[in-house]
Amino acid sequence: MSQAGPILFVSDTERPAFIAALDETRLFPVVDSDWANAVRAIDQVQPAAVIAAMHGGHEPHMKRLAKVIADQPLYLPLVALDVQGTLPHNALPFSSRGGNPDRLTARIRAALRVRTLHATVLRRLPEVKVSLPETDPVRDATVLLIGRGSAYPALSVALGERMGVVGALSIEAAAKHLNSREVDGVVLAEGFTARVTDAFLTVLAEDTRFRNLPVALTAHQLTQSYDLPNLELIPGEPARIAANALPLIRQRAMEAQLSRTLRSIDAGGWLDPRSGLLTTEAFARDFAKAVEQTLLRGGGLSVARFAFDPGNPRAQIDAARILSRLMRQMDFGAAQKDGSVIVVFAETDFRTAHMIARRLSAVMRHTSNGKHEMRSDPVVSVDSLSPRDTARSLLARLSADASRAAS
Repeated sequence: MSQAGPILFVSDTERPAFIAALDETRLFPVVDSDWANAVRAIDQVQPAAVIAAMHGGHEPHMKRLAKVIADQPLYLPLVALDVQGTLPHNALPFSSRGGNPDRLTARIRAALRVRTLHATVLRRLPEVKVSLPETDPVRDATVLLIGRGSAYPALSVALGERMGVVGALSIEAAAKHLNSREVDGVVLAEGFTARVTDAFLTVLAEDTRFRNLPVALTAHQLTQSYDLPNLELIPGEPARIAANALPLIRQRAMEAQLSRTLRSIDAGGWLDPRSGLLTTEAFARDFAKAVEQTLLRGGGLSVARFAFDPGNPRAQIDAARILSRLMRQMDFGAAQKDGSVIVVFAETDFRTAHMIARRLSAVMRHTSNGKHEMRSDPVVSVDSLSPRDTARSLLARLSADASRAAS
């Protein structure tokens, strides 16, 4: 599969100047269609992306067009211009304020990178026994919500009904979260001056780790351009902000999912594409070897178990991704079928392992969702290998310790 193809522009009116400018760059040749013939045009043109002008007349056709695009075997970006209402789940919002073609070019480039990554994964999947997760990527996504105004609690609930939410009441707290965990988007709400907002967006744009993050700005007009292709101004009620930020966050979560799948393929299928940690089979194999070698050669080996509310499966995946990002290269772990996550700390005594586990637990504890009765902070148990242990006995003791701690 290839990403090659033109851009399909769907509108019942003439091209705006910035679409014409996009075509003139020759990077993205543009083919026009009206709304009534848009579905047929997708079959005929085989576009690499679709841009739809939401200026009226689209209402009877948008739902069907979005479904046809979502059903394509290869990711097909759908960009919706100047949205007034709520978008379909796969339509990326884009405000054409100022008619700046460079912003649209950057948005299309970012989306096409995801398309290319998807094509690469589909091409390589037959190499090993790895399958793409079938769940909606946004189900396991985490968004960073920054704000301290009156809309903050309602935004937290609206976003939390759809994905995990990490809240930050200050830019400094937000920076710590960005450095310690993987997030799939940022919602920057009210409570900050234009100068603080500008400084934050500038820092994001200058850091390659965050440049492609979706950033939904809810409270300020943008007075200058930033090198942030997925920056979007989304004002309105919390429910509308959450719904229209969701497609951008989903695309980012899909990109992260595809990257983990590619790493799993490179690792011969021993990495879990959903969690980023080892599969349970690979963990059992590596843990048995680690116990055997430690008993033979001496040294320390400690294990930590992080158990979560079984009614909050998102917490386990969020924790697994935090661990895959923060743990040392010599350590390894896996998400378990009972909803816990187990991590093995090589060459580590009990006291040090306990300290590391507490720090990791503190990072996990900040994730919330729309159902406040669900607990995201884990029950943590730590144990170390003794001379008479086997891999099975150490894990059994760890589980027993966790049961006592939870009771």
